[in-house]
Amino acid sequence: MTTNTNKDTPRTQDRCRRIISLMSNCMSARRSYRMDDDDRSGLIGDESAKLIEPTTKLYKRRWYILLLFSAYSGMNAFQWIQYPIISNIISKFYGVGMETVDWMSLIYMIVYIPLIFPATWMLDRFGLRVIAILGSIFGTIGAAVKILACQPPLFDVAIVGQIFSAIGNVFILGMPSKIAATWFGSKEVSTACSIGVFGNQIGIAFGFFIPPYMVPDSDDVHQVAFYLRHLFTMTTAISAILFVLVCLTFERGPLLPPSRAQAIYLQREVGAAGESYTDSIKYFITSTPALLLLLSYGINTGSFYAISTLLNTEILDAFPNNMKFAGEIGLILVVSGVIGSVVCGLVLDKTGAYKKTTAVVYIATLISLCLYTATLHLRNIAVVYVTSLLLGFTMTGYLPVGFEFAAEITYPISEGTSSGLLNASAQVFGITLTLAMRQLESGISILSANLLLCATLLVGTVLTLLVREDLKRQRANEHRNPGDSPDIVITHHEIERKSGFEFRGSSGASSNSSSPSPFRDRR
Repeated sequence: MTTNTNKDTPRTQDRCRRIISLMSNCMSARRSYRMDDDDRSGLIGDESAKLIEPTTKLYKRRWYILLLFSAYSGMNAFQWIQYPIISNIISKFYGVGMETVDWMSLIYMIVYIPLIFPATWMLDRFGLRVIAILGSIFGTIGAAVKILACQPPLFDVAIVGQIFSAIGNVFILGMPSKIAATWFGSKEVSTACSIGVFGNQIGIAFGFFIPPYMVPDSDDVHQVAFYLRHLFTMTTAISAILFVLVCLTFERGPLLPPSRAQAIYLQREVGAAGESYTDSIKYFITSTPALLLLLSYGINTGSFYAISTLLNTEILDAFPNNMKFAGEIGLILVVSGVIGSVVCGLVLDKTGAYKKTTAVVYIATLISLCLYTATLHLRNIAVVYVTSLLLGFTMTGYLPVGFEFAAEITYPISEGTSSGLLNASAQVFGITLTLAMRQLESGISILSANLLLCATLLVGTVLTLLVREDLKRQRANEHRNPGDSPDIVITHHEIERKSGFEFRGSSGASSNSSSPSPFRDRR
């Protein structure tokens, strides 16, 4: 076999590896496939194509990729909540109202909504590595800009820094399910997604805990500026180190797919059977189960965003002059949620009971929020710690469950697209609920604001129970039975077309042929 390239470049080597991978799939053909006339019309010259079981492999470095993502995701999440959790200090330092400080959190949600669509398209078009680099560099720039904003007249500069960090967040939130599907096998994909979410949640936990202990509630602006500068310098240094690691070591994906479902997805993308990005979005929003899940996920996660943004106000109302309580309760909310995320991921991988798990977690979230609302006014910090633990375990534990359930019922739509739309819904509900709760807290009471959240979660629970379970990705990973799942046909002509190489002596057309793809989805 000879190729039409004259020099050995990294790009050539990458193409060679991909050709070898595809050829190994061809050589592992299990049985012949008798094609109908429509299938024959899609081939070029060679009518002896084989039906294959895709070659799959798990790579040890998948855990390093997941860990690195979790680390830089956590640093970005840390920046989201570091202003609101000390909103009373920030309000005094910059001379702005508490409602204005709320917008430092809302910026993350507002920026996400318009940018998620190009970001998701880029994820599908350019892959994990490009998106990882963008997510980490914007977070680093945002942290560095905030160092310059540590003076009372420079609140506008602080907003610019937060906007940069928020742009980085757009390239992060949709990644866990995509990394899980790209690198992990069918029996560990939910656990991997949970760990990906885990990193982001750990960042939020530190964002709740560190600023109240690091920045003093002082009237001395020079003292506050000194500690704010130290906080942002630390954030910038860690973010920069992680950015360098991402540039040097983060990979687009493994050479061979980790699961049969991922192999089918990749082969659809190679061939003409792959849907366009707009078609994927249209399919998602016109699918009744997906639309119900979109709304219920948005309500649950948006409620978490609202509580996190306003936590300082709620805790200081119940426990005046105890700002550190807000950081501790925020830490409990998120750490218990991390445990909940991992537990739920393990349950999904062991049982595959997506609908039941989602419903149970959602109902438990509603009950936990009612308990938190009922006990907050008792002003017993131990009781609030317990109810916060329950609320965090269920509310933030729901995040990977929603991602994975959406990936199942919308397969073969890209996991990046489904998780991106879920997060967009969460941002919309997060903005709406935060603004509504702030108005109720200012005009009526903290209790009325939390009751609004309880009522909203009740609606989300009903929507969750109405979602019909159709586990398409799980079926694709099951053992093939005749007529049950897609028949995948591959020939060397498609390798030529995709790679840009020409196999000399082949009876087919050149690599620039515009003939239909030999890949077939026969559902």
